[in-house]
Amino acid sequence: MLKQLGQDFWGWYERNYGLNIGISAILFSLQLIHLFWLTTDVVALRLLGESLFNPSGIAELIIVLVDYLEVPTLLSVSLIYINELRVKWNTKSVIYLVFLNSQWLHILWITDEIVITMFTGAKPLSILPLTVVWIAILIDYLELPVIFDTLQRFYRTVRQRYLTEKLDQ
Repeated sequence: MLKQLGQDFWGWYERNYGLNIGISAILFSLQLIHLFWLTTDVVALRLLGESLFNPSGIAELIIVLVDYLEVPTLLSVSLIYINELRVKWNTKSVIYLVFLNSQWLHILWITDEIVITMFTGAKPLSILPLTVVWIAILIDYLELPVIFDTLQRFYRTVRQRYLTEKLDQ
């Protein structure tokens, strides 16, 4: 029964691949907002001594909402690579799954609030050395190649569908 449920799910997933990759690509590209904030506010503050972008109001709310979307994003994008590995083993999908799911370490291990606190010194935390904070930030940037690959996959899927529809006419 569990095997049949899995087969049904993957059958549905592949029949609706365009929709699934589209949702994943949109969700994942939103993470670029978070990475922009991280770079221009948190990292810039630490490296340059001043923030290049210190959001408040609606901009801050958008960044917080995007940050909360990271969990469903990780799940939906992981399905892309799991499905690919299910069909045929390849190293790239394994590497991207590792990059992608290292985000769980970042989410569960050290949050952005701790990073900001460590870098700004607002509320000193002695439990984590600064090196660990930089590792957490680097883990966030591991999303970039996976975001790019997901967007490429979406583009190829849309292009293929468009070409197929044109040829069928």
